[in-house]
Amino acid sequence: MTTPFSYSHTFTLDKDHFNECYSQSVVNDQSIKAYFKAIILSVFGILLVLFSDVNPYAAWFVFALGILEAISIYYRQPWWVMRQLLGKSAKGDVTLIVDDKGIATNSFYIKNMVLWQNISAFKKTDLGWVISHEFGNNYISNTCLSSEAIALFEEYQAELVAKKSKET
Repeated sequence: MTTPFSYSHTFTLDKDHFNECYSQSVVNDQSIKAYFKAIILSVFGILLVLFSDVNPYAAWFVFALGILEAISIYYRQPWWVMRQLLGKSAKGDVTLIVDDKGIATNSFYIKNMVLWQNISAFKKTDLGWVISHEFGNNYISNTCLSSEAIALFEEYQAELVAKKSKET
């Protein structure tokens, strides 16, 4: 980074924000492979019901677990969004700060800082950025960023790509 930079923006953690975060940062697998455990549990439960002397409640319970697993895979995004909305930070304001040190998020409950040197990857999505670092991933929407902040992210993304290409 050549010149000092500081940007701050406050946004609310609402349903739209959580839906965008999930859709842009999680790969939602709806293939038959994702349902493998659900299929196995359901088939095993039916086999126990039909061909076993096991307590019928236990057999039906195993079958019901398979169905519940299939439903949880199919409705993964709404389930995740609902859990976020039930959290204590939902509907709260978050201040995003991008400066020379890194990217900070501050709210009533959490103060988080990701330093530039700890960021291992910037992935540009259709609506924002997925930032990978040593503690996991964070998503930042373009609606929370100025054009200068987006240009800074693109600059850092190019620097990380150049650094990785030198290492290989």
